[in-house]
Amino acid sequence: MLKQLGCHGMNNFTQLACPNFKKISSSGTMNNMLTSGSFSSPSQSSAHDDDPSQNESHNMMGEVHSHLEENIRPYIDLIDSLRSVGIQKDLALPTIVVIGDQSSGKSSVLEALSGVALPRGKGIVTRCPLELRLKKVTGVNWKAVLTYWPVKAGKQASGQAAWSTRNEKKLEFEDPSSVERHVATAQNELAGKGVGISDDLITLEVMSPDVCDLTLIDLPGIARVPLKGQPEDIGEQIKRLIIKFIEKQETINLVVVPCNIDIATTEALKMAQEVDPEGKRTVAILTKPDLIDKGTEKSVLAVVQNKVIPLRKGYIMVKCRGQQQIDDHIPLEAATQIEREFFQNHDYFRCLLKKDKATIKCLAIKLTQELVDHIKKFLPQLDEKIKKHLWDTRNELKECEGGPPQDPKGAKQFLTQTLKRFNDQINSLSSGELILKENLFAQLRAEFKKWNDHLNRLKTSFSNSKAVSQKNRGRELPGFSNYKVFETVLQKHVAKLNKPANDLLSSMKDIILEHLLDVVNHCFRNYSVLKNITVSKINNILSGQQEKAEQRILEQFEMENLIYTQDPIFLKILSEITNERCSEEQLPMFDKKCKYSHMLEAHYEIVVQRMADQLPMMISLFMLKETAEVLSTDILGLLDGANVSELLFEDSDVSKRRKDLRVRLDRLSAAQAALTEFI
Repeated sequence: MLKQLGCHGMNNFTQLACPNFKKISSSGTMNNMLTSGSFSSPSQSSAHDDDPSQNESHNMMGEVHSHLEENIRPYIDLIDSLRSVGIQKDLALPTIVVIGDQSSGKSSVLEALSGVALPRGKGIVTRCPLELRLKKVTGVNWKAVLTYWPVKAGKQASGQAAWSTRNEKKLEFEDPSSVERHVATAQNELAGKGVGISDDLITLEVMSPDVCDLTLIDLPGIARVPLKGQPEDIGEQIKRLIIKFIEKQETINLVVVPCNIDIATTEALKMAQEVDPEGKRTVAILTKPDLIDKGTEKSVLAVVQNKVIPLRKGYIMVKCRGQQQIDDHIPLEAATQIEREFFQNHDYFRCLLKKDKATIKCLAIKLTQELVDHIKKFLPQLDEKIKKHLWDTRNELKECEGGPPQDPKGAKQFLTQTLKRFNDQINSLSSGELILKENLFAQLRAEFKKWNDHLNRLKTSFSNSKAVSQKNRGRELPGFSNYKVFETVLQKHVAKLNKPANDLLSSMKDIILEHLLDVVNHCFRNYSVLKNITVSKINNILSGQQEKAEQRILEQFEMENLIYTQDPIFLKILSEITNERCSEEQLPMFDKKCKYSHMLEAHYEIVVQRMADQLPMMISLFMLKETAEVLSTDILGLLDGANVSELLFEDSDVSKRRKDLRVRLDRLSAAQAALTEFI
């Protein structure tokens, strides 16, 4: 009797299933794989146990298998342990995710890999993500642990909202035939009875001497048409769930595709290509090779040989139990024997055996190899991300820890310190010393530059000054300049700056408000009353300061309408424009030679220089400096006759947030400790 399928348990036909295994050993490549721990290989035994040389070979391969297991198992166990503590809530973990269209043979592949019967049927069978942890444990009987987190609804009290909690549900069992029933029960609890789906994860851990060391996640099959009782958007729901898993760079996408359909039309492969266009982290499994039409063998072979839709990790063909074999109760080990014989005797596909591109056995070896290599690749990044999350969590926890003292005197002192700390940060913000998120002064400079660029764009628009002069000419004789024309043209140009100036003020108000609110959230996050009072004060103060700034800007424009500057300043700018030197003594002669456009441009240049500096200075004074001063004074005024307990009232969710942060800190610390021996 053949042993049940598994990466390490099928001693009798490993070389037949993956003939290149022997080549790898003899070529020296095995030594590299042993060193890197890059794949898990089955042990081998001879069909002639009485042959001493065969027994010696068997013993050697047993040692090889043991060495490989030592190099591979720790990495898979590491990721499983990280997932067990919930680290996937904080960051993505290296994993293999199985996707496929409905009826693609996905369940049969997983069944063959794990040696257990998973839920089967028409329509959506997998209704929750199912994490399948396969662990080779020698010297024990088959055992499984099913874990999930069902929602438990709480009773709604009078005047209160209903609540719900999640409690871990764990079921241990030793009968492989009961897997299907237990998984179906868990799915009903999480997704409801019927055909709905859920994002909630179910974990099935299988421990047996006859399975490979491998962890993968099975997702619902892609539905094209909703069945009776399914929501109309069931297809989109499933796609969103799949994308959430496969878009992560840490995920290896295992796409199951039937041989008897056009691979280019497969929805699962299309989705994998969308998130992995170069095929760097996609492996495809071709199923149902016995159902292809005669004459199409070469085209199917071309797919497996990576000639149609290239994938870096390639294709593997498998033949699992069909429905008839299941109905006939053909055991998995016999189905594996049938699969091997099918490929050995196939005119076109027998060549795949020599290249390790066929059979479940070769698939198991490849997946283990790919997963461990993928884990090794991402461990340094994982370590860095965990360190960063630890740093951020500790800082957040500092803000939540403690809280105001219960006694009135201590609470008053705590409030005083809290308000002073807020004022210190506001003053640091206004002076450019505090940066919580973005740099405030870098944003201000960017807005001021836009203002300066707008001023400069209007410099070259005086070409129509001659036409304006003719239009506004009065009783003066030809050749006599009209100062009124000069004044009119300049005033119209200056008026064009009014709206951009007020737009600048409005933009600056929004930027400053955003940074002030960041300080409020940073200092008063846990105290909603104090936070709301402060936000109200900030809005009122900024509105008042904006009115002052608008009035000052209006006065600035009224002054610019007077068309005035010192003669030496005007002549200096005019000389630079005309490239002719001019002094006050030469002014009468220079005035006759100079064009209107030159004089207009000269005075506008002076306006630009004044406005380019004046507006930013005014806005900085009124909107930032004075706002910070007024706010600091008003905040300290809260201490006079304040209801301290009301101001320091903590939101009901603060304690929950504190608890959540402590839980996150614990799991991140546990994850960092687990990673220590691998980094």
